[in-house]
Amino acid sequence: MRAFSHLFFSFLVILFAISCSDAFTRNDFPEEFLFGAATSAYQWEGAVDEDGRTPSVWDTFSHSYNRGNGDIACDGYHKYKEDVKLMAEMGLEAFRFSISWTRLIPKGRGHINPKGLLFYKNLIQELRTHGIKPHVTLYHYDLPQSLEDEYGGWINRKIIKDFTAFADVCFREFGDDVKLWTTINEANIFAIASYSEGFAPPGHCSPTSFFNCSTGNSSTEPYLAGHNMLLAHASASKLYKLEYKSKQRGSIGLSIYAFGLTPYSNSKEDEIATQRAKDFLFGWMLKPLVFGDYPDAMKRVWGSRLPVFSEEESEKVKGSSDFVGIIHYTTVYVRNSTSTTPSLIPRRQDFFTDMGAETICTPMKHSSTLQDTPRIEYIQAYIGAVLNAIKNGSDTRGYFVWSMIDVYELLSGYMYSYGMYHVNFSDPSLKRSPKLSASWYTGFLNGTMDVSPQDITQMQSHFSGSSSL
Repeated sequence: MRAFSHLFFSFLVILFAISCSDAFTRNDFPEEFLFGAATSAYQWEGAVDEDGRTPSVWDTFSHSYNRGNGDIACDGYHKYKEDVKLMAEMGLEAFRFSISWTRLIPKGRGHINPKGLLFYKNLIQELRTHGIKPHVTLYHYDLPQSLEDEYGGWINRKIIKDFTAFADVCFREFGDDVKLWTTINEANIFAIASYSEGFAPPGHCSPTSFFNCSTGNSSTEPYLAGHNMLLAHASASKLYKLEYKSKQRGSIGLSIYAFGLTPYSNSKEDEIATQRAKDFLFGWMLKPLVFGDYPDAMKRVWGSRLPVFSEEESEKVKGSSDFVGIIHYTTVYVRNSTSTTPSLIPRRQDFFTDMGAETICTPMKHSSTLQDTPRIEYIQAYIGAVLNAIKNGSDTRGYFVWSMIDVYELLSGYMYSYGMYHVNFSDPSLKRSPKLSASWYTGFLNGTMDVSPQDITQMQSHFSGSSSL
């Protein structure tokens, strides 16, 4: 248990450390540390029905409600050279993007789409030509709709074989140029959002859900899906290490979504609930990756609803990640919850009622304007916290800003934008314009920006007089 505690503590240092007031620069980080930015296929590429691509569950899901869709998105499929040029001008050292499964293998298995293959080869080559390291995510919520229709996708063990075959194509075709692989993006929150709460594709949940899902079972499906994700990850990882790693010399890992978790009060109940939330939200994926089994707290609560690893599966999952990616945006308060509170609405059994804790979100600073000073302050503080973590022994290897460019967002469509480059979605040419955060990140990466509030103020003043939409 000591190894797991040390590993988890390292992550918590990153999540909760507060940036010191001393100035820091890019040169304070290890030379091999990577600073980059990220997008995902469905959110960036567009061109959903071009050149052989077929629908994914994200296409189906996004067309079922009124928050927009990724049919066009940023049109990265056609404008990738323009965007890579912007990355190079910014000084990005790495770019994290995902492969659209149905663009590469339209039926989910079997035939490889030559035009989809060529697109990703060209994108990767364009990045490398500009000195930008590609970091590929294999799966970012966009399961082929054909596999969902055929056998239910991630809640069926058949997904393990199909995902491994998809990964095999990617390793074989792109692995000579890609040295960083993430198998599944935000595996824990993906299982919760998609199979317990219903607000992510394919949108499964029990009928009493706020999202009024047409199918699903919130008391069992998130755990089946999470279990199969771990097994699919382990299978793809084993394949990579046996067939490709010695020649291609890359690394492969899994990413999880990590809230910062803080007790709502000083009560013992809230402190215990916060630790329980850590076990459920983080230990769910991390403990199997380190020890090959789920946390005891989850076993006690979930009982027979929690799938069981065979001895062979446990050994495959254990140690299957060269790294763990931490996706972090915000901190939440945790308050103990009980089932004794009277309610006119019947309580359903799902991930959060199983956890026995309520999460209370803290306000997020957000700005859609070009002068996104609050965003700079957030990124600056976070990078400072990462540096402090490294100085305190955390083996952290990179930092990626979400996102490189305004994209179609899962929860808000085009209402909110988090890119360092603004996209005018009303303009047929989807004009890109740098936000203040792009200038700040550029200055930080090339060493011309000292990290201090005064410099942000000066930059903002200069930016006001020189930029417009």
